[in-house]
This record gives sequence, structure tokens and C-alpha cells, in this order.
Amino acid sequence: MLNKHSETTIRPAVLEDVPALVALEEAMFAHDRISRRSFREFVSSESARLLVAASPAGEMAGYAVVLFRRTTSVARLYSIAVAPDFAKRGLGHRLVEAAETSARDRGELFMRLEVRPDNKAAIRLYQQHGYREFGRQLDYYEDHADALRFEKWLVSHAPESARVVPFYAQTTEFTCGAAALMMAMAALRPGLEMSRRLEFDIWREATSIYLISAPGGCDPLGVAVAANRRGLDATVHVNQSGPYFVDGHRKESARDIMIAAQEHLAAEAAERGIAIVEEPLSGDSLVKLLDSGAVVIVLVSTWRMYREREPHWVVAYDHDQRHIFVHDPFVDPEKHEVPFGKAALAIPISVFDAIAVYGRSRLRAAIVLRNSHP
Repeated sequence: MLNKHSETTIRPAVLEDVPALVALEEAMFAHDRISRRSFREFVSSESARLLVAASPAGEMAGYAVVLFRRTTSVARLYSIAVAPDFAKRGLGHRLVEAAETSARDRGELFMRLEVRPDNKAAIRLYQQHGYREFGRQLDYYEDHADALRFEKWLVSHAPESARVVPFYAQTTEFTCGAAALMMAMAALRPGLEMSRRLEFDIWREATSIYLISAPGGCDPLGVAVAANRRGLDATVHVNQSGPYFVDGHRKESARDIMIAAQEHLAAEAAERGIAIVEEPLSGDSLVKLLDSGAVVIVLVSTWRMYREREPHWVVAYDHDQRHIFVHDPFVDPEKHEVPFGKAALAIPISVFDAIAVYGRSRLRAAIVLRNSHP
């Protein structure tokens, strides 16, 4: 008897697959079934990827549906099913891997999914593929059952041949700029001792952002000034003039504080001869700078990465033909993240351009750092 696992082929669905998909859906699920109309839409939609596993004889062995949103870099594994005749042959693993590949090909950074708490087999499958539980959605399914939410980084890591830069995880929610600058300093000056004291010293010098519920973060000029005070050459690239990050504040007093702080930093930047180039860095320009030995601190969108709305800094230090290698200092213990998972991330260059932008004003900012010439 031929092995059905070896016969099945995973491919994009076509409209002719829809009747078999509907039959499989009805056989597998008592609630929350995908309708015929939805399957047809998934086949042709730009915001979905419907993959089917089929035998040479045309049997529908399984499927996976991945959904995408233009405004984020988060894909969603919406549904997955394996026909009973093809169970326990590794097809579920292959469908998960194929779904992840389709998301990576689209430049997505994360895959998220929902699963019933009593679906132990599915939970085990996802955990084996590196998914971590990060939340619970109450009353999610038609029968009022809750859903567990799982997430996985789809980003690969830099190869061992890449430049070695020490990693430092920010110790607060608001010191990403300071942590990124410390890592940049350690890249340019091997042996630098990174510490919480240095993290807070830099933050106090570089911050000008007024937050309602937490201390402020670092703005581009603040990071550049803090770096220059420590003997580094700094050039600021922005696509617009300041003040920065003030649009999100309705209170005039908060905006006034931020503007005054940034004016002070701008004056010091001018005194120190820090160049401010009102032109954003493209992916190609960033690659050339990295090749020249520079380290670049880049503002990124936490909405695309974490569904948050705060400015966030990462440090870019190397690249290959397709990826920019970065350290992201934000490590969230509540999501069971560990420093290794946020170090040496290999972000596709095309995606990097998409996430290196912040807020409604579409601010692009980067600080290019080098060792000062003697």
C-alpha cells in the first residue's frame, strides 16, 4: 500500500477545490465552519492564502488558511484541518510549515492563531513549531468556548558569519533608545560594559517624549547628542523637521514640554556639529552604510510589530543580500520571550523599509554612528 503522506502535495487552492473543501469542513467541524462563499473568496483574495493538501487521485487531505492585513506585519493562521484518513502522517506539520512559508514570502514578521483550550492535539502541534501562548479571548467560538491565542516570530536569525554585536535587553518599557545606543557603542568599541546605570544615564540625557502613563522615551536628536557626548560621530537622518512625536498629545502643556526639550537638544546638536539630513535612509543606503562600518539606530513601528503605538528603536549592524540584521532590545517576559529570540533578527530588506516608519506623520528617523576620528 502506498504511503498517503508521500503522495500528498501542498499547493495553492483553485476554485475546483471548493466542493471538496466544504465537504472536509463539514466532516471535521461541528461549529464555526468556513462557508462555501468564504472558501471561494480565499482562493482569489489578495489578503488570504488558501493552501490545500491533495492526493494524486484528487482526495482532499487537508488545508490551511492564512490571512494578511496591509497595516501590520502579522499574519493569522485562520484555520487548518487534516482529513481523518491522512491523520498521524505528519501532514499537519507540513501544512503549518507551508503556511509559515507563505507568510514569510509576504514579508510578515509574526504568525498568530486561535485554538480551543480543549484541542490538545492542535496545541501540541503549534507548540512543537515554536508557538507561544500570549492571551485568551473569552466567548470566542459559536458555542461560547474561549480561545487561546498563540504567536510565533517568523523572522530568522543572522548567520554565525555576521558581525558579532553584544545584546542588551532594555529593563523598562521606555529605555529602548538607550539600550539601542549602548549596543551600538559596544559594536563600535568592543569591551564596553553595558549596565543599567549606563542605560538610565543615556535615557535621562536623550529623552524628550512626554507620555501620559509612563516616563518618556528618546527622540532622534536626543540619541545623537547622547552618542556624541560619548565620543561617537553621529548623523541624524529624518524625513521631516521637528518637533517629533507631539501629534499624539492633546494636552498643550505636554506638547510644550516636549517642544522645549527638543529645542534644547537641537541647540546642543548644532553646537556639537551633529549633521541633520532631512532625507530618510532607504534600504540600499542602509546597506552601504553598514558595509562602511557604521552602526545605525532605526526608529520602527511598534504597531506593525507588536500592535502597540509607541515609538521604538532597534540597532542595525550587518546584512546579507536579502536581510538587515538587527538587535531589538524589547524582550517581553509576559509573552515568555527570551533575549536570544530578539537578538540578531534577520529582517527582510523589503519589510524593513515598511516597518521603519512611525505614526500618522509617517516619520522616518535613523542615527548613523561611527567612531570619531582622532
